[in-house]
Amino acid sequence: MTNQDYRRALDAATKEYEALGRQRREIDDRLAQLAQTMGTLTKLLGLTPTVPMGLTDACRLALRGAGLPLTPLEVRDRLLAIGVDLSIYSNELAAIHTILKRLNDAGEIRVVAKGAGQSGARKYAYIWNYGITSVAITKERAESLRQTGIFHVQAPKQARGKKKLENT
Repeated sequence: MTNQDYRRALDAATKEYEALGRQRREIDDRLAQLAQTMGTLTKLLGLTPTVPMGLTDACRLALRGAGLPLTPLEVRDRLLAIGVDLSIYSNELAAIHTILKRLNDAGEIRVVAKGAGQSGARKYAYIWNYGITSVAITKERAESLRQTGIFHVQAPKQARGKKKLENT
């Protein structure tokens, strides 16, 4: 096989990988929407779920299905809307804060600034941390990106210290 054959195979694998990642995100989003719908309909019908959902999974569901950053209060409101019974907790917001902190520490969600609250203090929210899409690029493109300042990484050691050739 030639380098061109390897390049075509790499390009095809990269495209398929990215397409499957998009499909996975779409499926996860749809599953989250359906779970919320089922929770709401179950509550409206006065039914009790046969498989109760734990608070951690419920928080995951609320954040994954939101598509935008949620404060702990907004997470609580979503949990109540889908029928999660928070009455078993003496301090529901403390329980939600603990779960959100653990999910953040595990890398499943991330904290983002959401502006200032009424007191002027900075307000924080949480958003589902969708996976990173990897992309294969050439050395030339990587160097071009480094030079634009988009990436804050140094060039490989062997490339440092070499003088650029000027067109004369």
